[in-house]
Amino acid sequence: MHKRQIGKSEHTVNPIGLGCMGFSEFYGTPINESEAVATLQFAFDQGVDHFDTAEMYGMGANEKLLGKALEGKMNEVTIATKFGIARDRDSGAVIGLDGSEAALRASCEGSLKALGVDCIDLYYQHRMDPKTPVEDTMQTLAALVKEGKIKAVGLSECSAKTLRRACAVHPVAAVQSEYSLFSRDIENGVIPACIELGVSLVAYSPLGRGLLAGQYNAAGKALEKGDYRHTQPRFAGENYQANLALVETVRQVALRHQAHPAQIALAWVLAQGKHVLAIPGTTKVKNLQSNLQTANITLDDNDLAQLDALSANVKGDRYGDMSTVNR
Repeated sequence: MHKRQIGKSEHTVNPIGLGCMGFSEFYGTPINESEAVATLQFAFDQGVDHFDTAEMYGMGANEKLLGKALEGKMNEVTIATKFGIARDRDSGAVIGLDGSEAALRASCEGSLKALGVDCIDLYYQHRMDPKTPVEDTMQTLAALVKEGKIKAVGLSECSAKTLRRACAVHPVAAVQSEYSLFSRDIENGVIPACIELGVSLVAYSPLGRGLLAGQYNAAGKALEKGDYRHTQPRFAGENYQANLALVETVRQVALRHQAHPAQIALAWVLAQGKHVLAIPGTTKVKNLQSNLQTANITLDDNDLAQLDALSANVKGDRYGDMSTVNR
């Protein structure tokens, strides 16, 4: 794979990284630790050099898992983590967003310890805190860069306006947002701002949380109890059936390329420009291998035209509550 630079930072990585959230929670019962460690080490051996985690994934457990799996290899990869979503330690419920200096510094120290590193490669504000101006948060992040605790700064699910305000204080290397054939709401504002400012877009859920992978059908594949997709409009009732019908177009393109639908969906994301990187999440070796083989697929104009038309017909928002995204 031809590597892509993360913004104007020192980090150059393969365009397909690994989102690690599912190793700890949100998609049903997590796999056991030994299997998770083995899968993460396999990813490294296969050339994955961009791993994405967050303080709130498993309330620190995900960072610790990544630190254990990649111990001794951290200097060979780019590790991204995030701060700013506060959770209740007993219930796990989200209790607020916090971009204040005190919370940020505490989170940074916690992530450094959990990962077992002296410096975080890419540190994102996970969601924008309406109580703390982004300029204040960026000043603290800039100070952490000077102190050698982080190398590059990112924002997750920010608006174009917020990105510009942030960049006026300190360079932002990457914006992380959901982006896929089904989720293109950032194309009118955030992506043009990223291009203008030299900021990379890191696309999470590039496979539509599994919908675009072709693993579901009209008969329904049961989601485990506790799988957070139960709360998402695109997986509910008539929306789900309508969205599944759209995946048939992805299947048709995949047949022409003798590929898997997930590979086509991922290839579309990467075809949107050299400023785009993707972090599909999986806990299965076979899916990881399939995702990495996407580098061998080139979509032609006919493919892109068919795929581009899908988003206009997607039913349901990507979250039940959209108030914390594109802010």
